[in-house]
Amino acid sequence: MNTPLWAPSEQQIEQTNLYNFMKFVAKDGHKIDHYQDLYDFSVRLPQLFWKYLWEYGSFIQATEHSSILKSNGDILGAKWFEGANFNFAQNLLKYRDDRPAITAYDERGEQQVVTYAQLYKKVLHLSNWFKQQGIEPGDRIVAFMPNVPETIIAMLAAVSIGAVWSSCSPDFGLQGVVDRFGQIKPKIIITTDGYFYGGKTLNSLEKLNHILEDLDSIEHVLVVPYVKTELTQSNAEDQLNNCATHTPKLQIVKLWQDAMNIGQALAVQKSKLDQQDIESIEIEFEALPFEHPLYILYSSGTTGAPKCIVHSAGGTLIQHYKELILHTDVKPDDTLFYYTTCGWMMWNWMASTLMTGASLVIFDGSPFYPETNTLWNMIEEQKVSIFGTSAKYISTLQKLEYKPNQHHDLSHIKTLLSTGSPLSSESYDFAYNAIKQDMCLSSIAGGTDIISCFVLGNPTLPVYKGEIQCLGLGMAVNVYDDNGQALGDKQQGELVCEKPFPAMPLGFYNDKNNEKYLASYFEKFNNVWAHGDIVEKIPRVFNQHKYTSLVIHGRSDAVLNPGGVRIGTAEIYRQVEKVSTVMESIAVGQTWPVGSDDVRVVLFVVLKPKQELNDELIKEIKTTIRSNTTPRHVPSVILQVSDIPKTLSGKIVEVAVRDTINGKPVKNKDALLNPDSLSLYENLTELSH
Repeated sequence: MNTPLWAPSEQQIEQTNLYNFMKFVAKDGHKIDHYQDLYDFSVRLPQLFWKYLWEYGSFIQATEHSSILKSNGDILGAKWFEGANFNFAQNLLKYRDDRPAITAYDERGEQQVVTYAQLYKKVLHLSNWFKQQGIEPGDRIVAFMPNVPETIIAMLAAVSIGAVWSSCSPDFGLQGVVDRFGQIKPKIIITTDGYFYGGKTLNSLEKLNHILEDLDSIEHVLVVPYVKTELTQSNAEDQLNNCATHTPKLQIVKLWQDAMNIGQALAVQKSKLDQQDIESIEIEFEALPFEHPLYILYSSGTTGAPKCIVHSAGGTLIQHYKELILHTDVKPDDTLFYYTTCGWMMWNWMASTLMTGASLVIFDGSPFYPETNTLWNMIEEQKVSIFGTSAKYISTLQKLEYKPNQHHDLSHIKTLLSTGSPLSSESYDFAYNAIKQDMCLSSIAGGTDIISCFVLGNPTLPVYKGEIQCLGLGMAVNVYDDNGQALGDKQQGELVCEKPFPAMPLGFYNDKNNEKYLASYFEKFNNVWAHGDIVEKIPRVFNQHKYTSLVIHGRSDAVLNPGGVRIGTAEIYRQVEKVSTVMESIAVGQTWPVGSDDVRVVLFVVLKPKQELNDELIKEIKTTIRSNTTPRHVPSVILQVSDIPKTLSGKIVEVAVRDTINGKPVKNKDALLNPDSLSLYENLTELSH
């Protein structure tokens, strides 16, 4: 794989934000000729790098920082930008013109357009209503919402006054929502009356009625009419009839527009302005420290109760700015769309696009309903220039043999982003053949843990099949063996980060003495963040400059060890992707012989409709894997299943399947999108011999 699938021209490089930033840093005499120069500078002199980035971003702040970084060599004790006071929402709302800020679609094709000026005004009104309800900095406001403009508006309004935001998508199960929101004791919950998915209309209020039985901290329910735009206050209250009984602090159920009207009246009243002058009313942004809590995100919860990961306003702001502006090359004339739900960290990442002045396109519903071309119709209509999705979506298009560029004008796309799982080599080929040849395909990887990425795309570097383009600026990424020794190029090991970075979590909510936080990331290696991915650094050269790309081989907790040889599951999936009959697969280790310390590899496959697993197909799968990897990678057993368990964000859950086939209990089935699928893996006679 020494021939790149795409490489930027010199002209393209010089037009990037990253190139301009390199010149910005070099103006003070630093030698920055190429990306690797900048990366080395960023990890060698982090105080200077983050100082330059803060200045380059021209962030709005009430008071300036007195220091950039204080750490004393301790990654856990690092303090960033002490003295700086600012507001996250204010930096996302600095544009107030009539360009589209958010254009919203759902699977019915309907759309709502909110301009930057309208967005500012809506946030003003809702923040006033929040204040009227007694919300103060540090209080939690949560959303049980689909991906609609009101979700972004509510988030901005909440954080504008210093409240902490958390969200779940409405497809979460009852216990999944309670397990998350129940730990953080929110005061306000926001919901729609329902949502659409796959042609079905689902009722959110009915589900919320049961959720509120276990959320006794809720004081207000704010309802957005979405499914039934004619929804009335009394009808919403009727559907939430159990609330008063089970939620003793509940004071009010309010419709969205009523709250907005109250907020507008409060703004006029407080400013003592005439109705004609309301355009000049400003939001009273709460200026808060860099480390003020902004978001609470959640671990998948597949091995116990979800961990409540608290992220700072400052760390999120500067990290997202770096990734959007420099690594993704977002500019004010771009239109960015990321297919996500409000239960995945990519929603938070996507929302930060507003700070760039670009237009944001959002979508709610099934990406394949009513047809395979649903998203592509929207992408063409809105002239999306940066399209983000999951690796799974790309591979599904490939399996369906749907080639978007044969049906749509995609000349406007400059970047394709992929995350959620490693993107297979076959999917790289498919993307360039079936979507567009002249684009930067950026596979990115990090996670909920850091609300950002360790490795990601780069508009100034080439794209190689199966590889993530570069290590993220300011992220001291390395690869360790099990003994904590750094590995060289082309050696598989644990992805680690050796130095502090601003987007490290503040900790876990209600985690006494940081016990769970330390156990999650710092138990394996002293004073080094262990991320849980098995990776391999690849040395590359571009324009006569050396740099490093990366390959991810899977999660370390799902690594296979047949005969003591470590195998990342992604290595197997990359080969199975090549078998056209297979839609998706999951590989796990079964203890074999039973009671021993060894395992055998078991592969489960979901096939295309009307296809059956037979000896010929089993041989094709095994031959494909053996020809491109090693005999150790070849599964001992291959079985057909109709479904694969996934997390609520759509990731396959290898650990749950592994535990099931080995007769161990799965601790938290409510963390799964499809928990019933685990029954397909229980007591299989094929695995008893």
